[in-house]
Amino acid sequence: MEKSLCVLASLLSLAGFIRGAEWTAESFSLLPNHTTPQSAKWTEAPTAAERSGDRATPAAGTEPLRSTASPAVSERNARADEQGEEGRRGDPKAKDDKKAKLVGDRRRRSVRRRLVRRVQGPAPVAGSGRHSPHPVYRRHPAGQELYLEVSWDWVESYKVQLSNDTVEWQTCMNGTEEAIFKGNQNPEAPVLGLLPVPTVARFIRINPQTWYSNGTVCLRAEILGCRVHDPTDPYPDQQERGSRDNLDFKHHDYKEMRKLMKSVTEECPDITRIYTIGKSYTGLKLYVMEISDNPGKHELGEPEFRYVAGMHGNEALGRELVLNLMQYLCKEYKKGNQRVIRLVTETRIHLLPSMNPDGHEVAYKKGSELAGWAEGRYSYEGIDMNHNFPDLNNIMWDAQETAADPSKVSNHYIPIPEYYTQEDAMVAPETRAVISWMQDIPFVLSANLHGGELVVTYPFDCTRDWAPQENTPTADDAFFRWLATVYASTHLVLANPDRRICHYEDFQMHNNIINGGAWHTVPGSMNDFSYLHTNCLEVTVELSCDKFPHASELPVEWENNKESLLVYMEQVHRGIKGVIRDKSTKQGIENAVVKVEDHDHDIRSAADGDYWRLLNPGEYKVVVWAEGYFPSMRSCRVGLEPHPTICDFALTKTPIQRLKELRAKGEKIPRDLQLRLRALRMRKLRASTKAINRRRESQARRARSS
Repeated sequence: MEKSLCVLASLLSLAGFIRGAEWTAESFSLLPNHTTPQSAKWTEAPTAAERSGDRATPAAGTEPLRSTASPAVSERNARADEQGEEGRRGDPKAKDDKKAKLVGDRRRRSVRRRLVRRVQGPAPVAGSGRHSPHPVYRRHPAGQELYLEVSWDWVESYKVQLSNDTVEWQTCMNGTEEAIFKGNQNPEAPVLGLLPVPTVARFIRINPQTWYSNGTVCLRAEILGCRVHDPTDPYPDQQERGSRDNLDFKHHDYKEMRKLMKSVTEECPDITRIYTIGKSYTGLKLYVMEISDNPGKHELGEPEFRYVAGMHGNEALGRELVLNLMQYLCKEYKKGNQRVIRLVTETRIHLLPSMNPDGHEVAYKKGSELAGWAEGRYSYEGIDMNHNFPDLNNIMWDAQETAADPSKVSNHYIPIPEYYTQEDAMVAPETRAVISWMQDIPFVLSANLHGGELVVTYPFDCTRDWAPQENTPTADDAFFRWLATVYASTHLVLANPDRRICHYEDFQMHNNIINGGAWHTVPGSMNDFSYLHTNCLEVTVELSCDKFPHASELPVEWENNKESLLVYMEQVHRGIKGVIRDKSTKQGIENAVVKVEDHDHDIRSAADGDYWRLLNPGEYKVVVWAEGYFPSMRSCRVGLEPHPTICDFALTKTPIQRLKELRAKGEKIPRDLQLRLRALRMRKLRASTKAINRRRESQARRARSS
């Protein structure tokens, strides 16, 4: 981005009219370290000769800013400033005024928080050495013009004033008349207002003129422009901060994503493999990149890890970070980076960059500036996939409440409910594909990458008794908190105590992590399903305030998240692991139950008998049992070292004579009904999915033939 291009507004003031009376919100600066002499002037964009310098210089002979407010308005504002709250204490309507002021304060705070949502990216105090103290500025995708985007509902038209000192204001003119910009009535369809003349200014004021009659005077405005050099900034280099990694920093649509993934496999064919887990509603394939020293096969004792991004199609940052991670692991492996080599050789990594490709295509066509807060979030059928997984939480809790002994109720591998397997069940094909994927691969650890906030959440996401907010911990709450802390503490923005909040919740009081249910209940989340239906522990990472950042911000976002993405993957090697074998045949035992004493959540061994149990450091008694075998117990110690403790088990079959006695008494041989039911439901789910796909293909063929 060229420094010579003009910059609009580093401060936003909002002003509106309520029944003809003017009100002005308190100004708040987005450039706290930027000062301008009192004689500063506003001007058109610099000439070519002026662009040769390091900063944009106002053209000579321009007039200083003049206020366009009427004398009466100026006097009234002056009196209000002088009197303040003291001058209003004697008013007989003090209570009403105070109430109105509180409402106005809340409204102004709401406006500011909405503004922060897209404009004010996290920015620490100058001198931190990590981030620029300035907000993010944007540039029109079609050119260099400065423009406004007003995208919050109800404001239908507005005027713009500019200033360099917040005292004298110049109304934006369209020829000889004051320019009136159009707002919008649809909250998901932002409207751009292009300034008639590119302008350099420090402050901007937006004055709503008309608004929807049944709404309120509120809006969200984004100021998009280009940086200029600030001579008073002691850290000018941070303004152009990016990444030294040679990665493809851009937004990729579906075709470009496929092309990039193919290029990675061509560059690193020995450690990468692309496969698909299913299709979206419109037929777009769900591509996964596998990175391992032996791609395509599960190695005994090697844990399986996954990153899932793009569950909400308009949350594009996670998608791009996963694509960047593919490239980074490939390039660093070839360079001999020992940390990356260790990750690749000791872990089987699966990267799903786009779980909702249909939604992303919708948001991508709009672009980072025009994509609404929810546009592209849902699947093609309008399904929110974050609520589309089977709600196993309430199945388990209901069973515990009715059981004579709640400790006997299964706490893992809970089967999918019958209704969920039906063909007419409201289950997105993308959700079905991911569930089948979870069944096929014995994942140990995962993270679900989202956007629009800065926090890491951990299960349970669903609360008991449908409470809107309630801390709902799992049996592995301590380790989940560790996982969330690992990511949050190494994220360059989350770890900054001076960062701005995204909206209205300050997660720093929780160390930037929170139980999902304590934030807001999410029944049917992928995190909870993964925990209760499989062996995999999963958290949700809200990566950034901006769901769809501008492409120019992607290098910075990569640097913000790079260390977190790597160190989180390394946590898959904590706790204990081993192989459960038949003592006589030495063959691995599949689906053996691994129970840790005082942990009310069990796991099971994979097809080859290997298992992984993520645990914090400590001494644990571990009991392993399988159908037809005697249980086995041993103590396992987990140390502080970043590698797992090996705890193997050899199980002895129960005597044949004992089985004969059971048959003689007419008793049935004990069977794991839970496991059989789980497998049956999975077969039914896959069968219904195939039937749906065949029906859709038949309909498509008939449509083409007609």
